[in-house]
Amino acid sequence: PDHGVLLWSGVQTRIVDTRRGDDLYLIPAQGDPIPSVGTTVRGAVEDARRFSLMRTHSGLHLLAGVVFRDFGALVTGGNMEPGVARMDFNLPDIPADFKDRIAQACAAEVAADREIRVDNLPRAEALAIPDVIRTATDLLPPDLDIVRIVDIVGLDVQADGGTHVASTAQIGSIDVVKVENKGKANRRLRIRLTY
Repeated sequence: PDHGVLLWSGVQTRIVDTRRGDDLYLIPAQGDPIPSVGTTVRGAVEDARRFSLMRTHSGLHLLAGVVFRDFGALVTGGNMEPGVARMDFNLPDIPADFKDRIAQACAAEVAADREIRVDNLPRAEALAIPDVIRTATDLLPPDLDIVRIVDIVGLDVQADGGTHVASTAQIGSIDVVKVENKGKANRRLRIRLTY
């Protein structure tokens, strides 16, 4: 999640995590002051971390697009931190040169400097896009009327709610660090981003 600060009356509280429940909870750094209920605060997001998360998230979409295009595999799980991530795919068998092929394809897509567009579409229109759900399980809430679509133009179109960079060149280099066997039909790809 994003990190940032809350500012009020000359005081600053660092926010180091968030939690969702019935509400959104901002988790302060241990020992930092907490404003009283009703205090007017201003918030600021830590820009460097946000941009790194945006690059990483877009990098995962690029990876998912490459693996889907070249191997027809859907995403079964994933996780990310700034600059590093993992993504799981339903891939029962992979060729011996899989890691190198994925790395080369990702490098080519970054070099192509593809535009990354974000649109909000009515649910019916969004779901009419072929393969717009790229996860093995449809995670789209059934009561969602407007669906946010992320389009890496010419490579990948997916329903998604996260933040992204404007083009694949902004992602930087994607290093495929490791491919792991996670069961009969699952492969995990670990990536690291560099500039």
